[in-house]
Amino acid sequence: MRLDKYLKVSRIIKRRTVAKEIADQGRIDINGKTAKSSNDVKTGDELTIRFGNKTSVLKVERHFGPSCVYTRA
Repeated sequence: MRLDKYLKVSRIIKRRTVAKEIADQGRIDINGKTAKSSNDVKTGDELTIRFGNKTSVLKVERHFGPSCVYTRA
């Protein structure tokens, strides 16, 4: 699943366009590598998201269709 769509469906970010902008600014890493909005997110990936002064680290537990599960690492 595309990164921007995953962030929206999992309700980490409310709008897909905002998720795309954040990813394209280089503020999201997947497994330590800077990600673009079109990168695929797979089960087991670790996402690092930088929101201003706050950094969130999330681990993708599973995703299928509209249902996504993640844990804060």
